[in-house]
Amino acid sequence: MPVYNNILETIGRTPAVRLNRLAPEGIELYVKVEAANPMGSVKDRLALGVIEEAERSGRLRPGQTVIEATSGNTGIGLAMVCAQKGYPLVVVMAENFSVERRKLMRFLGAKIVLTPAAEKGSGMLAKAVELAEKHDWFLCQQFENEANADVHSRTTAREIVEDFETIGLDYWVTGFGTGGTLKGVSRVLKDKLPDTKVVVCEPDNSQLLGSGIPQPREVVDGVTTSHPNFRPHLMQGWSPDFVAKLTEDALKEQWIDRIVPVGGQRALECSRELASQEGIFTGISGGATLAGALRLCEQIEPGSKVLCMLPDTGERYLSTTLFEDIAVDMTEDEVAISKSTPRFRFDRPSPPPPKPTNTPVAAPTICPEADDYVQTVINDTDQPVVMFSLEWCEFCWSVRRMFKELGIPYRSIDLDSVAYQDGNWGGRVRTALNARTGMATIPQIFVGGELIGGCTETFDAYEGRTLQPRFAALGIETTATPGFEPYSFLPKWLQTR
Repeated sequence: MPVYNNILETIGRTPAVRLNRLAPEGIELYVKVEAANPMGSVKDRLALGVIEEAERSGRLRPGQTVIEATSGNTGIGLAMVCAQKGYPLVVVMAENFSVERRKLMRFLGAKIVLTPAAEKGSGMLAKAVELAEKHDWFLCQQFENEANADVHSRTTAREIVEDFETIGLDYWVTGFGTGGTLKGVSRVLKDKLPDTKVVVCEPDNSQLLGSGIPQPREVVDGVTTSHPNFRPHLMQGWSPDFVAKLTEDALKEQWIDRIVPVGGQRALECSRELASQEGIFTGISGGATLAGALRLCEQIEPGSKVLCMLPDTGERYLSTTLFEDIAVDMTEDEVAISKSTPRFRFDRPSPPPPKPTNTPVAAPTICPEADDYVQTVINDTDQPVVMFSLEWCEFCWSVRRMFKELGIPYRSIDLDSVAYQDGNWGGRVRTALNARTGMATIPQIFVGGELIGGCTETFDAYEGRTLQPRFAALGIETTATPGFEPYSFLPKWLQTR
């Protein structure tokens, strides 16, 4: 393996993997696993290609903000590229796309602007154009930017040709969104592997290409007119409410040999079957493309070789209907497995603690310096809200999340942190604290020098409205949102309400 200078050098060269259990008998069915890209999708290629072309042409200035409208994968790829190259990024996306994508982009440093779901893909694109013009930002324009198609001609298409020029390839199957993969790969295949048929899949309830109806090109108030045949569908990243220019180019050039409609439910099934039977993890659009490829396999001659694009990883869809039936708690079968051996089970109480011996236990020695430190900390008027905590403790994290939500300034004494390790200072402070409060557990929260208690006592004090007056007396204002529920900050496995 080579040593790379930066993460962007790892984009591309994704594997083509043969399916052994899902492929029909007599057909060689391969999938190109684009989740192998560093940010987990084919759009990493687009992101790098568009940004580097803009740098070469001078359309993107050093330090200029980049903006794009995207359902998520392009935004995640752009967030990676912009983070590595030092460009601020703003992503515009409709509110109905999966929340994991928003978190991933924000984690990579991007800002997210949401648009109403009712305004569809054309609405989020119009918002991106509006913001770019207002603030002089660089708009990627992935739906019409030739750099999108060009990067696929240089990378994706060449990889396919190299992988299959010896053994041959009869069909290449893909979906379409921006049309960059479709246009960039199909034009190379028509030149280098002219016997390969290009098969395009689209939602069966929203057939834009299959309808034969041209895409209206009218723009009203900055919004491209939706295709008259568009209907909402399950396949995020596939088939927006308009036919992108790059897709239209491939259609006009007659590079598309066959169009296959795919049902949403079948797309979900194929994604799950691919994971459970082949160990390959892809999202709804990948399941949809595989569904189209399997339908194609029913109609073609034995011995055919088929390559299917899998655009991304299934982790982009954890909050979507793809994982709707995936259990969080143990299923009946799993409970039965648990009960098949006697120990460490939820249906039986923990073994009793060992019986005490008659050996006297010496009282812990209180370090005077540690006791003075505790006294000073809890009575510090400059920082009157104090939490003695552990960095790794989920109860401590829950209180921190509550305080953050309420806007409460506080001091956290993390007894297990590196700062408290020298000379077992954290242990000595905890011993002094426990002797003072009579509590052995952590966290311990003090407000204005008075002990509130641990995590659940603090939650109860807030719900009982005894905590708020203490904050008010110290001049601390809280900013709870309507329906604020302290116990919601506990990890799911700790929530009993």
